[in-house]
Amino acid sequence: MKILKTVGILLMAIGAVDLIGSYTGFDLWGGFVGVDLPEMLWKYSSYIELVIGYLLFNAGGSEASEETAEETESPAE
Repeated sequence: MKILKTVGILLMAIGAVDLIGSYTGFDLWGGFVGVDLPEMLWKYSSYIELVIGYLLFNAGGSEASEETAEETESPAE
């Protein structure tokens, strides 16, 4: 589905901003969003966002490739 791919891309972009921001001193969750994450979750939040985004992107891609494969198959005569 196109929606899964779009959500996956957006989540990976947020994860990239979170990851780069953590090295530059920008706190995405605490400063920008206003959510105080526990220390353990805060350390790995960007990686979690990237992985979930990647999984959603792949889930959307696999459904599209299955639909394309079904359309290209021709009946045996």
